[in-house]
Amino acid sequence: MKKIEIDDELYQYIASNTQSIGESASQILRRLLNLSHSQVSATATQSESPVVNSLPNEDAQQQIDTAPKPAASPVPYKGNVFNILNKEELAMQKGAVGRFLFLLAAFHRTHKADFNAVLDIKGRDRIYFATTKEELLEGGNSMNPKKIPDSPFWVMTNSNTTRKKMMLHEVAISLGYSNEQAEKIRDYL
Repeated sequence: MKKIEIDDELYQYIASNTQSIGESASQILRRLLNLSHSQVSATATQSESPVVNSLPNEDAQQQIDTAPKPAASPVPYKGNVFNILNKEELAMQKGAVGRFLFLLAAFHRTHKADFNAVLDIKGRDRIYFATTKEELLEGGNSMNPKKIPDSPFWVMTNSNTTRKKMMLHEVAISLGYSNEQAEKIRDYL
């Protein structure tokens, strides 16, 4: 396994072209460059050692393993949540609550800087999102608060699937998605 260093902008570009969670940087680059594994192997054997370009801005560099990985770790970037959603992984989540948390985590990962907009999404008598479990518990009985994975946010999960779909729709709208895109996200639940 070889490692290369790339700047943040290039890393964001590669990450934004991920088609499924767990897709390695090598797989993404092969697809983007239209290279098969045999073409890459033939090119590598023509040179004595792999070429690694070190970019001038060392502070903004990221390392990427070029070998395939079993699962990708969360990489925060501002982009489109559809670029990181993997329907197979979504389907593996346990029940509606698992899918709900998975989708919210994808939104947080994609829109980390703007995600606090969800704190304004509320019901008539309940708050749906908070930054602490206690805050949600103060908002009413039987809230069943759950932490949104890889985020500092909590969400109320003791609601029916229709209400969770409505919440996802509102999250998408508050993060700048079109109504059509918000409906597509809602339907993933």
